[in-house]
Amino acid sequence: MKTIVLLFILGLSFGSYAQNVNQEKDTKKMEYNKLNEFERYVILEKGTERPFTGKYTDYKESGTYVCKQCGAALYKSTDKFDSHCGWPSFDDEIDGAVNRTVDADGRRTEITCANCGGHLGHVFFGEGFTDKNTRHCVNSVSLDFIPANEDTKKGKQ
Repeated sequence: MKTIVLLFILGLSFGSYAQNVNQEKDTKKMEYNKLNEFERYVILEKGTERPFTGKYTDYKESGTYVCKQCGAALYKSTDKFDSHCGWPSFDDEIDGAVNRTVDADGRRTEITCANCGGHLGHVFFGEGFTDKNTRHCVNSVSLDFIPANEDTKKGKQ
C-alpha cells in the first residue's frame, strides 16, 4: 500500500513538473518579437522571400545579424559575402547559433535558429565562393541587424 501511495505522489509531482516546463516554454514563446504576416510565413511556415528584395542582401555595415523572432546572435558581418544569389550569404555562423536539418527530399539542408527554431534559409557546400566553401543563404526577413557600436555597448560580439 505504501508503494502505491508513493507512486501516486511521484506521479502527481512529475505531472506538476511537466506542466511547469510546458508553461515556461509557452512563456518563453510569448516573449518572442511580434512578427508581421510575411515574417510569420517565412520564419514559422518555412517560406522564402523573393530574390533581390530583402533588406540585407547588399547590406555592408559592420555588426551582428540576429534572429528576427528571438534576437539570438546568428552571424557576424565579417562572415557575410557577395554571392549574387539574391539573398544575404554568410560562409560561417556564430558557434551553436544555427541548426542544420536535411530537407525531406535530401537535396537541400535547412538552417534554423538554434534558440527558437525559426526558419532562416538553406546552407550549401562546395560552390567555391569562399575559402570555407560554405554558403548560408538567409532570408533577410528572418534577420535583424545590430551595428558594431551597439554590439560592444551590449557586450555582444
